[in-house]
Order: sequence, then structure tokens, then C-alpha cells
Amino acid sequence: MGVDVAIRFNLNGRPQTATTDPERSLLEVLREDLGLVGTKYGCGEGQCGACSVLLEGKRVFACRLPASRAEGKSVVTIEGIANGDSLSPVQQAFLDEGAFQCGFCTAGMIVAATALLDEKPKPTDAQIIAGMNRNICRCCSYPGIVRAVRRAAGRKEG
Repeated sequence: MGVDVAIRFNLNGRPQTATTDPERSLLEVLREDLGLVGTKYGCGEGQCGACSVLLEGKRVFACRLPASRAEGKSVVTIEGIANGDSLSPVQQAFLDEGAFQCGFCTAGMIVAATALLDEKPKPTDAQIIAGMNRNICRCCSYPGIVRAVRRAAGRKEG
């Protein structure tokens, strides 16, 4: 790898500096250097969504994003989604709806749902499905995930 540089960004609401090769993936920096292991390594290709984080409020796949792209920006991981000691509405809805089984995909799903609801506070079911695209649940908890996003949006049914 190349020469390490200091990358300064806002991580979960706090200033952060990571000294690393700028071409290393943001996922590696988050997990290996900063100890934030809620963001998962899944496919390494940005196709499964397990590595989803918010960059400037938009969902990105941290496994494919060079750490240097975070310079001067805001990054939110699953660890930063909660409201202090309280679960976010999305997290609470996932819990209430049992929108997970093994839990491996849950962090990426919650991050994707958060980004979706920030952009479209009252999405239709079609918008929920499109917004959760590229997040794979191997346990096939999709009906619960759709119900959870509906609940977080304040919708009762489809």
C-alpha cells in the first residue's frame, strides 16, 4: 500500500482522525482501526449492503469506498444511529416487527432504512423495496423489514 495520511472526518457526531493508506476501504478503517464492528464485511463488492454507512446522509457501501473519500465529511455508522441511550425509530421498528433472524444484515438494513426515510419520510411499499435494494438478507426476513420501515414511517399497513 501507499504512504499513510491523516484523514479527518466527523464520525457519529464527533471529530475523528484516522492515519491510514488513503486507498484502504472505509470499512477496514472503521472496523480494524477504530473498532466499530457493527458495520459488517459481506461481499466486498458493494452488492450485499452489510457494509452500509451514511456519508453526508447518503447510504454508501464502505467496502468499496476509499477512506480518503471521508475527508472533511460526516460518516454515520450503525453505532451512531441511536438517539443517545434510546433506539432510533428505525431501530425500534425493526425490534417491534422482528425484522431480523440471524442479525448479520440488520445493521446495513437499518442504515439503508434510515437513509430512505430521511429522503422519503412517507415512502410507498414500492419506494421501500427500491430503497432497500442492494441490501441482502440471507434469512429472507424481507416481509418484516418492509413492515419495520412502514412502522418507522408511521404507516400501519401497505
